[in-house]
Amino acid sequence: MVLAGVAPACGQSNPEESIRVVRAVLDRQVVDWNSGNLDGFLGGYWNSPKVVFQSGGQRIDGWEAMRARYRRRYQAEGRAMGRLAFSALDLEPLGPEAVLARGRWRLTMPDGTTPGGLFTVIFRKLPEGWKIVHDHTSTEEVKAAEAAPVEKPRSGGTKSPGATGGPGFDTGLENGRTPLSGTVRSAH
Repeated sequence: MVLAGVAPACGQSNPEESIRVVRAVLDRQVVDWNSGNLDGFLGGYWNSPKVVFQSGGQRIDGWEAMRARYRRRYQAEGRAMGRLAFSALDLEPLGPEAVLARGRWRLTMPDGTTPGGLFTVIFRKLPEGWKIVHDHTSTEEVKAAEAAPVEKPRSGGTKSPGATGGPGFDTGLENGRTPLSGTVRSAH
């Protein structure tokens, strides 16, 4: 029989320590992102086919697929990672081996744009340490003054670019408006 009150004595994390370690993972993600170290940033995620990243109406399953998407969106020819910042962090233990983290992310891009949004990530304490196992990131609406001009497609309708996703921080801004087109990523 396991008693809930004795979990910390049995080697389980206490809530304050869990929050401290998870905050350190998020802080490390920001440092890695801002130094252009995408693999370091992604080191905050569980390297498993079961990790889930959701953004912009898409679900990406698996660390390798998530890594490929980040590389395509942030390190392909003509793309830039920008400078990442997290704010309004709210960390809530869900138990001795899980923490919910919510906050805001903001990128400052070389062209001066500042896409941002919200993220919710779930961390689990795994044998390899505290890792993000689920990331749901959103992007703020693009303000009219920042939006690209409306294009007229050949079909006669109008096409208005929008923003979807965020670094889980992966932004999802399309149509060449910024170097980003789909994170933090944690650093949610």
